[in-house]
Amino acid sequence: MTLTYSAGSLVTARGREWVVLPESAPDMLVLRPLGGSDDDIAAVFPAFEDVRGAEFPPPSAADLGDHRAAGLLRFALRIGFRSGAGPFRSLAGIAVEPRAYQLVPLLMALRQSTVRLLISDDVGIGKTVEAGLIASELLAQGEARGLAVLCSPALAEQWQEELRIKFGLDAELVLASTVSRLERGLDLGQSLFDKYPHVIVSTDFIKSTRHRDDFVKHCPDLVIVDEAHTCVVADDTTSTQNQLRYELLRRVAEDAERHLLLVTATPHSGKESAFRNLLGLVRPELAGTDLDSDRGRRLLAQHFVQRKRADVRQYLTTEDGLGDDSLAERTAFPSDRFFKDETYKLSPAYRALLDDAIAYASERVEAAGSQGKREARIAWWSAIALLRSLVSSPRAAAQTLRTRSAAAAAASAEEADRFGAPLTRDAADSDSLEGMDVAPGAETDDAGARLAELADRAAALEGPEGDLKLKALLKHLKALLADGYHPIVFCRYIPTAEYVAEHLGGKLGKKTAVRAVTGTLSPQQRIERIEELAEEAGQDPAARRVLVATDCLSEGVNLQHHFDAVVHYDLAWNPTRHDQREGRVDRYGQQRDEVRVVTLYGSDNGIDGKVLDVLIKKHRQIKKDLGISVSVPDETSSGVTDAIVEWLLLRGREGEQGTLFEADSFQQSFADLEADWKSAAERETRSRSRFAQRSIHPEEVAREVLAIRDTLGRADEVNDFVRTSLAALGAHLVEAGDGSGDFTAEVSGTSAGLRDALAPVVGSAAVEGARPIPFRTTSAVARGEAALVRTDPVVGAIAAHVLNSALDSQADGRRPARRCGVVATRAVDTRTTLLLVRYRFHLTLPSRQGEKQLVAEDSRLLAFQGAPKNAVWLPEDQAHALLTAQAADSVDPDHGEAMVTRVLGQLPAVTDHLEQYGDTLSAELHESHRRVRRASDEIVRGLRITAQKPADVLGVYVYLPAASGEAAV
Repeated sequence: MTLTYSAGSLVTARGREWVVLPESAPDMLVLRPLGGSDDDIAAVFPAFEDVRGAEFPPPSAADLGDHRAAGLLRFALRIGFRSGAGPFRSLAGIAVEPRAYQLVPLLMALRQSTVRLLISDDVGIGKTVEAGLIASELLAQGEARGLAVLCSPALAEQWQEELRIKFGLDAELVLASTVSRLERGLDLGQSLFDKYPHVIVSTDFIKSTRHRDDFVKHCPDLVIVDEAHTCVVADDTTSTQNQLRYELLRRVAEDAERHLLLVTATPHSGKESAFRNLLGLVRPELAGTDLDSDRGRRLLAQHFVQRKRADVRQYLTTEDGLGDDSLAERTAFPSDRFFKDETYKLSPAYRALLDDAIAYASERVEAAGSQGKREARIAWWSAIALLRSLVSSPRAAAQTLRTRSAAAAAASAEEADRFGAPLTRDAADSDSLEGMDVAPGAETDDAGARLAELADRAAALEGPEGDLKLKALLKHLKALLADGYHPIVFCRYIPTAEYVAEHLGGKLGKKTAVRAVTGTLSPQQRIERIEELAEEAGQDPAARRVLVATDCLSEGVNLQHHFDAVVHYDLAWNPTRHDQREGRVDRYGQQRDEVRVVTLYGSDNGIDGKVLDVLIKKHRQIKKDLGISVSVPDETSSGVTDAIVEWLLLRGREGEQGTLFEADSFQQSFADLEADWKSAAERETRSRSRFAQRSIHPEEVAREVLAIRDTLGRADEVNDFVRTSLAALGAHLVEAGDGSGDFTAEVSGTSAGLRDALAPVVGSAAVEGARPIPFRTTSAVARGEAALVRTDPVVGAIAAHVLNSALDSQADGRRPARRCGVVATRAVDTRTTLLLVRYRFHLTLPSRQGEKQLVAEDSRLLAFQGAPKNAVWLPEDQAHALLTAQAADSVDPDHGEAMVTRVLGQLPAVTDHLEQYGDTLSAELHESHRRVRRASDEIVRGLRITAQKPADVLGVYVYLPAASGEAAV
């Protein structure tokens, strides 16, 4: 049997029309339903099933619609495209509408035969989306066959959900908790990285020698590394964990054919050697190139993109060198954070407990100093752990006092320092946060009775009467809730978080839900608890939610949809940790323009006030001045905190607090920190200027954005389409009333067909009227909400129903879009016919993997004046303008049907023009593919695009001059 049907042709099988795909063979046809998605692709065997050639049926003159019918049908058709013909193969099929600035890394990637990028945009700009766009495009083109994301185990589920929901990529989790289950399903000798093409892998799990070799040997040809700064080493580093991660990535990067995306908001920690090692993973020669030279800058510009919010808040404007602002895009990041630093004082009993604990710790440090360096360092870190837990909460203090410090097991002074350093520096390594929120202990020795007595005193102070810090928190939370905010309270220790959540319950009002999330929960359980809290509080508009969390949620987790304020209950001694906490809510998608930040600090505990002044406030000022966060230099910040603690332990007594900050040791430490931090800020400023993204110019992005909008539609068109369609289908729309353009839709009164289409994506509660569907003008929406973008599943379901009901003239219920119409309007002065035409294209895309055959679709509006045989064709912009033409007079239905019948009978006269137009589109598409991939010779060479003939005429709409509408027919 020979293959009768070429790729792109139409066939009828199983009672519907299909498009033949290039993967077909003589004995098996691979088909996609006409207007369907890749999820609906099926294999059909002509030997066993009835397959016949099909032509798209012409419109029926008896099925006339009003003046809105053409626009609704056209846009429903465009939303349904999942295989657009443009140079970006994936954009039509993903469920996220990228911001214009997020296309820059994608354009950079498509100009490389092997993609190697370091994506270092600021926190909250959307690095995950940027990486996902590149991954989905490489997979859609066939440039990559598999994907591995290396990340912290705490972020694995979030990555999995982002890839699945936004990009349609199903990835298996490869974690310590899942690997046994996955390996049980393997064949003998098979690697799980061969069995599962897409995986999300815990970096710390896979970096071990036992697992690393298998991963490197069977690693997919596309790897994304999240928080990549934690996977490199500086020349003087002592971190074994970082060394293992770096060795893993170094071996992964050795394969010159492997695509590698490194993602981090902090590529330069202040250590040049670490930055060089990071660049060396992207391209080895960058590690030794003079980056200040013209050659170095040009080389780096091909692989490095780094922008702060100010760079992209207003994008594609006249300031970017464009001629007009028609493509201008404003990204609604929140304004500057509103900071409020609130103080509290210790109760007399708490003050006495702290003084006695300081005295005990001082004795231990002094005694250990005569026993050797190891013992002295162990005592030092134990003392710090004790003091930090005491100023955190009574419960953390009691647990610390009853538990032996892990530092006591250190074999040397150096090992004790390695254990103890994170206690003061709040290490930003996300993997190290797992379990770090457990309160450390102080050693139990012959002074056990004394420690037990202190622990009992601490436990007795629980509650707002003995713990005035908790009392202050209650006051400030009530103020935030009264202003309509939903805050997150960040604590350092698990006991503190549990204690705070326990005592907040019932004290913030009946309509306020409180939950705690700590490292005792698995990452998936954390997400589930947050969702439960959001759902519980979201059922009542007046309800509020408060989340109490440890720093297990301070990195990578997106919380902006449910929370809009942050309370630092415990001061971090590294201000970067504060910035990371605040960045969970202060990011793209945050509905509030102002994110509030409340920082609690003790005015009389000897530590908090100066940490706030020296570290936290200084960090805020630098960020305000530069627009970016500059990490505090580790060594000098440690010197400052060492000086504070040393004074407190060895010299500090009640009544002498003021002398600390005049002490020579502290003043020198502070001066060193000032100098080092200023130097780091200057280096960062120079780095931002030196490494600014210059490889892709705004006009290039503007051109592609314009092409995408022409093909897929603009945001305002989506908004109009959804509103018009839902109203015509009988839905009840309620405006948000806040000027945002948001609205809700109650769809229980619509046709059964629409409710059936919506049920899988919104749930039965929405279609039955128990819960309205919220529609948001932003593309960053929470679960249960719909974004007014063409790729949103809810919008897609509405479009599919509108399109299917228009194509099926026998469909029951309301049909807002029709394939024919006659409109009397003042927009034309002679009879004008508008055609909605669907074109199919056969694409041959060469790549490293060989040629890939694809079938793509596009729709166009073509208009002509007069009769078809003497058609005078209008420019494209005039054809588009007809969609907004308003009816001025009524047209008799019988006369309208007669007019359309006459035009339909003469349509063969325009076939040549439609086919020539298809050839023109093919040439334009060919040029756009070459333009986007101009630096990738093997992709450009051999590129072929041809139009499938004949084109499908989906809609025919006749526009008559209003004054003579009746006479004309």
